[in-house]
Amino acid sequence: MVDKTEQAEPVSRGKSRTWRRIRRIGYVVVALVVVAPVTAFAIAYQTVDVPDIDEVAAGQDKAVTIYYADGTEMTRIAPRGANRIPVTYADLPAELKHAVYAAEDPDFETSSLDFTGGLAYQYIRLVTGAEDRTVGRKLSEVVKSYKLNNRASKEQILTGYLNTVYLGRSAFSVASAAQAYYAKELADLTASESALIAGMIQNPSRTEETAYTTARWNHVMDTMLTEGWITKEYRDTAKFPALVPAEQTMAHALTGPRRHIQTKVTEELAKAGLPMDKALKLGLKVHTTIDPKAQTAAEAAVDEVMRGQPDTLRNSLTAIDPAKGAVRAYWAGTSGEGLDFASGTLQEPGSAFLPVVLAAGLQKGIGVGTVYDGSSPRAFVGPSSPQVHNPKVDQPCDKQCTLRKATEQSTNTAFVDLGINTVTTKSIADAGWAAGIPREVVVNGVQRSLLVGEAGGLPDMYITIGGGETMVRPFDLAAVYATLAAGGVHREPYFVEKVEGLAGLVYQHAEEEKPAFDKDPVKSKDIAGNVTDVLKAIPAAAKIPCADNRECAGKPGSVELPNDPANNSKAWMVGYTPQLSASVWVGTEAGNVALKDKAGAVVGGEGLPGQLWQKFMDKALAGVPATPFPAVTPIGTFG
Repeated sequence: MVDKTEQAEPVSRGKSRTWRRIRRIGYVVVALVVVAPVTAFAIAYQTVDVPDIDEVAAGQDKAVTIYYADGTEMTRIAPRGANRIPVTYADLPAELKHAVYAAEDPDFETSSLDFTGGLAYQYIRLVTGAEDRTVGRKLSEVVKSYKLNNRASKEQILTGYLNTVYLGRSAFSVASAAQAYYAKELADLTASESALIAGMIQNPSRTEETAYTTARWNHVMDTMLTEGWITKEYRDTAKFPALVPAEQTMAHALTGPRRHIQTKVTEELAKAGLPMDKALKLGLKVHTTIDPKAQTAAEAAVDEVMRGQPDTLRNSLTAIDPAKGAVRAYWAGTSGEGLDFASGTLQEPGSAFLPVVLAAGLQKGIGVGTVYDGSSPRAFVGPSSPQVHNPKVDQPCDKQCTLRKATEQSTNTAFVDLGINTVTTKSIADAGWAAGIPREVVVNGVQRSLLVGEAGGLPDMYITIGGGETMVRPFDLAAVYATLAAGGVHREPYFVEKVEGLAGLVYQHAEEEKPAFDKDPVKSKDIAGNVTDVLKAIPAAAKIPCADNRECAGKPGSVELPNDPANNSKAWMVGYTPQLSASVWVGTEAGNVALKDKAGAVVGGEGLPGQLWQKFMDKALAGVPATPFPAVTPIGTFG
């Protein structure tokens, strides 16, 4: 017989050995599943660095938004097509926050852990940017998100995430998405519109797929209802939000004539210590002085007057607010990539410069009724004993020519006499510089002196009639006439009113004004008023009056083609009301070429430039109450 007791012991020992093996395997499993990850997590927690949200934001390129003077958007300059408009937590509407929670992390505000899938984890993945999905990378991201939750507030995490996340249509933040989806400001979003933006976080490349966007919108809206963030009535009545056409809201630089405005704005920002690379880091909002109504008026006037004219003709138009120095309209050429014909070219101003000479005479007490010899031709003392002649007019004023009439008729001989025999060419240059012509400018990368020759020294005799070495930019004459319109007060022209960043105001234009023609503001005003009294009769006499009997003043001008006085190489019309000064120039890129219009007629100041000026002023000032020029205090002989 077999002893059963003896047989049982080996079985018991076998079971024991089996359980010991199981326990050992269990220990290994526990070590692998629990202990090792915990240890790895603990080690990683001590070694990995968590990105600082503020530092990440500071390092990101963002869109620079440029606005018109009325607050409407002009354009957005986005780095490498990445349109990012940053916001603060206070800027985030409750509807948008709830929509994002519904789409990505409903428990975000209450949960303390964020191992995978939550907003902190997603933010870490966004800012680290790595694509490999290794175990080590995964562990690092988990640890960083946990660590971020411990170090940053919910508000900081949410704001950082929503300033970073890509939402399609080149929008790299919720604020830019509001513009790209609906052409709206963030604060104006509805809960329904917010739901669609939040729903696209998972797959932003599918913004134009109706079936997908509708499904995502419904999912977010349903979750918002479940969480109590919208009412059932709102859910039942809400309609799927329509997107504006993508091409209307994509961030891009301006093209065509308005590109020149963008260039002037960025130049001014750089002078203020905000070059574009810095502006993109700060995501600035740039408020310009450009009035959209005036800018549209300039473009319409150019289109109407210059349509069908010879291709060789070029033109520019600058309009300045005399009360501020703010540039309200700027048309410098059809192509924003081409030459800037308002600020990037130097031209002789011709008889459009005579008001400056007149002001220089008034500074010395020589009134506009003072008589000079206006006969033609006249010889004047100089290196080559030059003879000066006058343009042909129906009733020349001859030897007894008042400065008033000499201005109206562009009587060169009378002004040369005034300039070289009474006030001096230096006094004329001083008056021009004081009124708004810079002493030096950089044109096409070359620094040039204005109103004097390249060799410097005293201006030549032809400054008395705006010729010879006397060069200005068309932009500068708008500033000079704005000084006259402002009663002799010069204000430096500018394009940028203010600049805002996330923390508030970054830059504010500081208005600097000074009397131009005399240190005494009253005397400067009287000089400007006397000039205006002469100029206000000219637009009507030139058959280019302002509409609705609006009082306006101005002076056409032209520069004769060298050795061919029957033709002009440049033509001008510059004029103003108390509210607006505008300078129009017509010429050619080649320079000394005869200006002929489409009918073959010689282009003078009263022609194409005058028509341009008149149409612009009438359009820009339509609906603006007419303001008369103030009463004038006569200086000297006033006849």
